Amino acid sequence: MGKIRKYNPVKLVIGFIYKDEAIFIKARDRLKKIFGSLDFESGPIEFICTEHYKEEMGSNLKKRFISFKKLIAIGDLYRIKLYTNRLEEKFMSSGCRLINIDPGYLDLAKLVLATTKDYAHRIYLRKGIFAEITLSFRGNSFSPNDWTYPDYRSQEYINIFNQIRSRYAS
Repeated sequence: MGKIRKYNPVKLVIGFIYKDEAIFIKARDRLKKIFGSLDFESGPIEFICTEHYKEEMGSNLKKRFISFKKLIAIGDLYRIKLYTNRLEEKFMSSGCRLINIDPGYLDLAKLVLATTKDYAHRIYLRKGIFAEITLSFRGNSFSPNDWTYPDYRSQEYINIFNQIRSRYAS
């Protein structure tokens, strides 16, 4: 029988898709009020991997990632996703989102993202929120899984998560 043990806190990572830099800054600043100061913020990355958000959010979208100095408990991920969904709603215009906010966590072995969508590779957390292991750390770098979103497969994103992992490990 395996022993039940406490897990180490994990690094909160949040990805954003947006068009208007001012909306990103407002959303980021609200998250900083809740979760504390950042230890990483990427520059804007052109988001061209999918047309999924085009109808709702338009074109010329950008992606950014942030991570926080303060670590979180693994079990808090579903609450954080519920909060970011409410925050997205605050930034809606004419029934359309102006920003997409995707929280997850990173530990030494993996990047986990929270989602409201269920698929065979996702695990139910609570209150309609699921989690998936998006990237796995193998050898000396993160690498994608079969189900990993196309943008998260890019070397640019993997480099970002390797940097964040280094901060978490130190």
